[in-house]
Amino acid sequence: MKRVAFLSIDSLDAFVCYDHLLEAPLRALGWEVETVSWHRQDISWQDYDAVLIRSTWDYQDNPEAFLKALEAIEDSGAHLENPLELVRWNLHKGYLRDLERQGIRVVPTLFRDAGSPLNLDDAFADAGVSELVIKPAISANADQTFRLTPETAKARHQELQRVFKERDALIQPYFPAIATEGEFSVFFFGDTFSHAILKTPKTDDFRVQEEHGGHLQAIEPEPWLLEAAEEALSAIRPRPLYARADFVRDTGLPGASGDFYLMEMELIEPSLYFNLDPDSPARFARVFHAWMDPFPSE
Repeated sequence: MKRVAFLSIDSLDAFVCYDHLLEAPLRALGWEVETVSWHRQDISWQDYDAVLIRSTWDYQDNPEAFLKALEAIEDSGAHLENPLELVRWNLHKGYLRDLERQGIRVVPTLFRDAGSPLNLDDAFADAGVSELVIKPAISANADQTFRLTPETAKARHQELQRVFKERDALIQPYFPAIATEGEFSVFFFGDTFSHAILKTPKTDDFRVQEEHGGHLQAIEPEPWLLEAAEEALSAIRPRPLYARADFVRDTGLPGASGDFYLMEMELIEPSLYFNLDPDSPARFARVFHAWMDPFPSE
């Protein structure tokens, strides 16, 4: 029996996690699964054939320590997925610039470096919209993410200055379709499309995560949504074992065309929502098992 560790956090009590649905199909293929916190320093990672980054949903609080933990795993000889090279690239949302340079249609983004002036008046004027979203460039779970009008931006000026004083930030137009239609997530295991879902926020909110009251449902993706997701995936090297591409339509914005825009390409610790597609756990297990075939146990 080969061993695989699911990298997690100390406690998942505040989160919704579906990775346990992988245990039976992986066991059927000869894999013993153990969930391990990335914070632990008493683990002999070389005892595992593979380590999958899964529910490490506090890494944004100390990204340097997180990367050091992943370096220790890679140095141990255990096979890390997704690989450290991809994690380093995907950790900071500046990766959106890289994808945009490759022709991927991403949500228009103003990148603001830590320590530089936070001038939201100019951002509103440049974007030509009545609402903006600002969030840290290293973030997860919608932590420290603000939806602002010019009025609320002024009212929360001191708070925003404090939060973003020492953090790189992303400033983006708020896409009204988040509330009226929702956010689309398209999942890939290896090069293969697995499933897609639609996430909608609760009333008077814009955060779609379950922890914030969001509603999730399985969908059959429109052909042009799947095309956009496949195009974004094709721009990524090295090839990821798993990927979640999050999109929103531009409906409701000035000059809207109904096109899908990439919000995030999640390659580190995305929830893969195995609960919404009953075949997806076995599908992931098969892809992972085949993926690991070229990497013999030590």
